[in-house]
Amino acid sequence: MPQSIMAVYEHGLLRPLEPLTLTESQQVKIQILSEPLADKNGHVVESPQIFSKAERRELADALARGAKKTLSEIVIEDRGQ
Repeated sequence: MPQSIMAVYEHGLLRPLEPLTLTESQQVKIQILSEPLADKNGHVVESPQIFSKAERRELADALARGAKKTLSEIVIEDRGQ
């Protein structure tokens, strides 16, 4: 499966900045892109922030507490019923 990671070049070797899901002696193809990689508009391309399951649950709970209508009320309203 394709995987994109950040690595640092030190003392003639590329050191990954995160664990790799590779088997011992597995061959890989490497494409070198200098950082920062910018899009056409000059914005730096960044990976989306990854949240843990607990953080996602906490965020969902906080959003639910702030809701003024139940989900069923929102669905009925969207359907125009």
